[in-house]
Amino acid sequence: MLLSVVIPAFNEQNQIGGSLQRIEQALVSNQRDGLSWELIVCDNNSTDQTAAVASEFGATVVFEPVNQISLARNTGASIARGDWLLFIDADSYPSSELMAEVLDLASAGHHIGCGSTITVKDGTLFNKLRLERLNPLFRLFRLCGGVFILCEREAFTSIGGFSLSVFALEEIDFVIRLKRYGRTQRKLFAILHRNPVFTSGRKGGYGIRSFARICVSNVAAVVLLLLSLVLPPKFMPKAPSFLLSYWYGRGS
Repeated sequence: MLLSVVIPAFNEQNQIGGSLQRIEQALVSNQRDGLSWELIVCDNNSTDQTAAVASEFGATVVFEPVNQISLARNTGASIARGDWLLFIDADSYPSSELMAEVLDLASAGHHIGCGSTITVKDGTLFNKLRLERLNPLFRLFRLCGGVFILCEREAFTSIGGFSLSVFALEEIDFVIRLKRYGRTQRKLFAILHRNPVFTSGRKGGYGIRSFARICVSNVAAVVLLLLSLVLPPKFMPKAPSFLLSYWYGRGS
């Protein structure tokens, strides 16, 4: 099995090296017959040294000039050679135990993909509680954040990858379509929870400005996601960047 790890990255020079190192360690600790992997970083129009740092840590770097998370993931996947794609955020990484679960699931042949619950590292207690509170909902509805998503390459291609009509919460739309396709193949989508993926809690402080940014961005993202589920792509409005600054702000 060839596993392609795809990491979208925008101005992540301070995070990307450590994440790549830990992802590599998790894979090396689970080395088994027939397993190989590649690390791909999509530099999503960064203005810092993200690409250079990623290359230094052994990743193949592809450039995407348009700032959009969906597009960055799709661009990274476009050069991937693996029969399985694992999308991981640039500030996140799995434990060896989580990687073992992922590889076992992929090898068994019963699933079209999986996501994971999360453990927030660093940051404020407010942000940790705000994000980890979603874990029970992830398990209940078999949905997940974009932090960590595995899918079969064939399934990714068949459903057209991540939607370019959605600029935030695109992972929810993606998983809904992936699960729908999985049913036609009689395959499941799982949420792994015994060993949550680690992600940074850097976004979201105690200040009024940070709180307002989170509220505005999340409300706008939910409204746009709901619209994307009922409107044809050509009728989808594009939100001004300040409405989604939680994801697209340069100070993130």
